[in-house]
Amino acid sequence: MSRIHDALKRAEQERAASTGTHVEPAYAQPEVQNESMPARQVLADSRITSMSTVSPGVSGLTYEALLARCAQTEWNPDPRTMLFFGDSDRRAGAEEFRSLRSRLYQIREKMPLKRLLITSALPKDGKSFTAANLAQVMVRQHGRRALLIDCDLRKPGLHRPLGAAQSPGLAEYLLGECDEFAALQRGPMENLFFMAAGRSVPSAAELLANGRLQLLLQRVEHMFDWIILDTSPVVLVSDATLVAGVSDGVILVVRSGATPADLARRAREEFPDKMLLGVVLNGASPEHMAQSKYYYGYGYGYGYGYGYGHRPDEDKNSQA
Repeated sequence: MSRIHDALKRAEQERAASTGTHVEPAYAQPEVQNESMPARQVLADSRITSMSTVSPGVSGLTYEALLARCAQTEWNPDPRTMLFFGDSDRRAGAEEFRSLRSRLYQIREKMPLKRLLITSALPKDGKSFTAANLAQVMVRQHGRRALLIDCDLRKPGLHRPLGAAQSPGLAEYLLGECDEFAALQRGPMENLFFMAAGRSVPSAAELLANGRLQLLLQRVEHMFDWIILDTSPVVLVSDATLVAGVSDGVILVVRSGATPADLARRAREEFPDKMLLGVVLNGASPEHMAQSKYYYGYGYGYGYGYGYGHRPDEDKNSQA
């Protein structure tokens, strides 16, 4: 059988050489999943592939090409919720994000960690607020690059607090309507790139599962130190669990005094223990945090709880 295979391969190469064509497409299409396989097994297999078989630079894309083809655009960040675009480094909540950054680097010493999924049990818990500010604080370190992707295709909203364009974005990329360069944006903060969700689509789960999200991450991950994925609330729809299949770790955001405990537990149970890195407590008052300590023994023992003193009425339109 091997001799037959080798003969067919040589014949195909000779035919390609004689016609001047290349036998492989320049932009590979993802392999169709076997529908008979259990969904969780497919996701587990795709995660192993993305972490083990894709070496840096395998796509041939370079950071220089990204800078050249991804034009800088005008953003108008919301000063109430985007903590690191201004001149002041002492805004309420900024130090907590630095602590979260430090914890993530500690976890990184124990396990591979680059693709970070941020989700919540319910809308308005603060997942998008957390994802956006975490991406900002990551690039505040010299030479660090971060890519922030809005994977909430059902209710796109992360572009609003950043003051960025909604499309083209992830939806257009997953539909095959544009490449990664057209879908990516870069604004006024150096080394921070953003892919908006794009236009609203009726088939969000099917698009997220079609293999192109994994292909995107494989093509660009060697250019970034962190890729932060903001997803739909995990209790309401299956999108977050689909994206978890191509992620390295998960942070769950809960809102102090708002997220029901039973729904927080239900959200936690959607992810394997080793993937759930910890919980961010959003919206806690400084007095509450001074009186209490929050620790969650999830994942590798790096549980944490942070209160940002961020009032729900300050960002009704920007937190998702």
